[in-house]
This record gives sequence, structure tokens and C-alpha cells, in this order.
Amino acid sequence: MKRKICLMLAVLIMMFSVQPAFAAEFDEEKFIQDVDFMEKVINFVLDKYQYEVSEEDVINGLYDGFFEVLDDYSVYYSPKEYQAMLEDTAGEFSGIGVQIIDSNGQVVVLTPLPNSPAIEAGIKAGDIIKFVDGADITGLNVNEASMLIRGEEGTKVKIGVVRGTENLTFDLIRRTIVTSSVEGSIMEKNIGYLKVTEFSNNTVSLVKQELSKFDANNVKKIVIDMRSNGGGTLDASVDMLNLFVTEGPVVYVDYAATGEEDIYSSELKEQKYEIAVLINEGSASATEIFAGAVKYKNEGVIVGTQSFGKGIVQSLYPLKDGSGVKFTTAEYFSVDRTPVHKIGITPDIVVENEKINLSKFPVFSKTIKPVLGNVSLDVLSAEMILETLGYAVDTPDGVYDKTSFNQIIKFQSDNSLYAYGTIDITTQNALYNALLKHSETGMEDKQLETAINELLK
Repeated sequence: MKRKICLMLAVLIMMFSVQPAFAAEFDEEKFIQDVDFMEKVINFVLDKYQYEVSEEDVINGLYDGFFEVLDDYSVYYSPKEYQAMLEDTAGEFSGIGVQIIDSNGQVVVLTPLPNSPAIEAGIKAGDIIKFVDGADITGLNVNEASMLIRGEEGTKVKIGVVRGTENLTFDLIRRTIVTSSVEGSIMEKNIGYLKVTEFSNNTVSLVKQELSKFDANNVKKIVIDMRSNGGGTLDASVDMLNLFVTEGPVVYVDYAATGEEDIYSSELKEQKYEIAVLINEGSASATEIFAGAVKYKNEGVIVGTQSFGKGIVQSLYPLKDGSGVKFTTAEYFSVDRTPVHKIGITPDIVVENEKINLSKFPVFSKTIKPVLGNVSLDVLSAEMILETLGYAVDTPDGVYDKTSFNQIIKFQSDNSLYAYGTIDITTQNALYNALLKHSETGMEDKQLETAINELLK
């Protein structure tokens, strides 16, 4: 291990021996001395440390420590993490097809994806994935669990889940799962609706598929919903702009290290659709490139709330050992070189949607499973959520009476859970997830209504 650490530190020295212009004051001689001292400290600790530490953990820790001194968007990927990231960017991966969340140390299925091995086998939302090929994954985060659940197409995997009081095992064969970042529909008065959740490599092709459906129905006006779209690839954003805004520069990318500037343009001769774009505080990066071009070229209306304000570009570099690094290399500016970073895009029409105050709901303890007759804050939280979701419960009081019991059974049945009335951990997770979904989609959508009205003018 000492030899490997020594080699890794030597690579760091070589990396910093060639300095870009912005690092002209970097003291190379002192840096070499510091790295030499750090090597001695590491070896000293490893010689005396009580527990076993793997080479991989030490090396990854050294990389992570370096990237933490950069900005929040610069990161080192281990080989497995890098491969998973590439799959996510591509819009497809090989696995069983589940969206998962980390809930209090448990890996919970948020939803099985359509036409996936998971949904075909009967895995359901709310299932707790306990085992992958016999290994207990309790305590793993989403990324760690995903790397175990995913694998090469055609390979077998055994998934053990906890569903209510049942322990179930599913023998699955992994296959390619295409994730869709685009949803489309035709609303009243023949207005198209496009929901774009990220800019991945397949986003534009998916948008084109929806546009072909719109064209077949003579749709000329479209609402493009990019709320909570955290971004993605710059190229995908520019390619999508080529479908909606006319020719001319749409984004300027400035590289401080070299002083160079890249200009990306649209080549569309004539606008085919009238568009309204929805944004909010979760709309960032590539989304702001799109919204900024629409706004500053005055070729659509922007509705919603101020966007996030991430106007910097990260470049991704693969390394020889299969790992990768991503770090900030440039800042981008919108049309007419309008700054975006730490500013964001201001909507033409600012509209706030009503939000549910999630803090008023008691947090589930995740330690008890209330049954009929129990009195607790967990019961109170369940009753409050059921009431918010429109279930017929009495005034929430924390007493698990027959009315609440029957409505819990109805909720469990409605959500394909084991319907037996106990407010188990799976049901608690499902209730909270349903509340989150309702807070995002179940309330009156004033932003969407405003966008539609603008297009109808």
C-alpha cells in the first residue's frame, strides 16, 4: 500500500508541475515538501491505526480531499461511480429498473420503472430492498446501493425485499433500462405540454418524438415545464434550443484558464411553435441556458419563480484506471453575454404556487408500527397526511381509531401495499412520499395556468 500511495502522491506533484496562468503563484517547491510530509503522516497513521483500511479507501480519500477544496460542483469518481454517472448521463443503464431513495438507513423503492424486470416480477413502491445477492445493503446510500443493484445486461441478481410483515425474494435478470427525461401530452384547447426533467444525451430525441405527436394534432402552442430541472449537458440544451428559438448565439462559454470563448448558436430559420417556459428555484445550469435564450431573444414567455443561478460549466475527464474527474472549467453567459451565475433567470411573469408547510407534520419515528388503539405522534402524522391527501378521517388527534384504521387500509390498497391496517415502516415511507408528491403536483398549479393563459392571448 505504501508504494501505491507514494505513486499517487508523485502523480499529484506532476499534475501541479505544469501550471495554468491562473495558478502562477503556486509554490511548486513548497508543494513537493508538503506532499512528502503528507506521505509520512499517512504511513505513520497506517502503521499504528487500530483497524484495517483498504488501499482503495485511502486512495479515494486522497482524491476526495483534494476535490473538496475546489467548488461544490467538482468531484472525483471511483471507477464504479464513474461508470454509473456515464449511464445516468446517457439516459440508460443496465439493471432491474427501480428508482430508490435512502430513508433512515433503508433502501426504499420509490417506484418501479415501466417495462422493467422489477415491475414485471412484482416489486412495488414502498418495498424495502434488504438484500442484493445475499448481501445486506441496510445503511448504504443511494449511489452505493445502485452500484450493487445494477450490472451487465443479461446477468442474474437476487433481490430480497421487506414488504410489511413479509420477506420476499425475487430472481431477476438485468437488462437495459431507458430512462425518460421527457413527458408529453395535449391539454385542453390543443395546447401541448412538455415536461423536461433533465438534459441527458437522449433528451432531444425524446422531445422530437413528442413534437411529432404534436404536429400530427396541429399543436402550435406549447408549455415547456422545466421546473426543478437541475440541468445536464450543455450540448443537449443547445440542441433543444435549435428546435424552439431562431438563429443566432444562445450561449457564450468563457474559459478563464486559456482566455478562450466558445459561442453556441441556434440555426433555426423560423419559429414553429409559440412557447411558454416554466421555471422555479430548482431550475439550474443547462435549464438556465435554455430559459435565458428564450427570454433574452424574446421568443417565448418565462413563467414561475427565479431560477437557481448556476452559470458555470464542469468538464468531465476519464482517467486511465477507469475513474474520472469532473471540475469547473468555465462560466457561461446567456444571450448578449448576460450573466447567469449567482443571479439566475428572472421570469417575465413571477407566479408563486401555494406550498404545503411540511414542517407542521410530525416526523415519523420509524421505530414503532402503530396498530388499532395506539396513541402516538406517528398516528397523528399519518392522520394529518391522510386528511391532506383527501382521505375521510376524523379530526387528527393521534388516536388510532377505527375510522383512521379503515383509511390506512384504503391507502395501503391504493398504493399496492400490504393492506392490513398496521402503520408499518413501509406505510410510513409511502405516506410521506405521497405527501411530497401531493405538495408538488396535487396543489393548484397557478404557474401552469398562467402559462396557458399567456399562450391563449
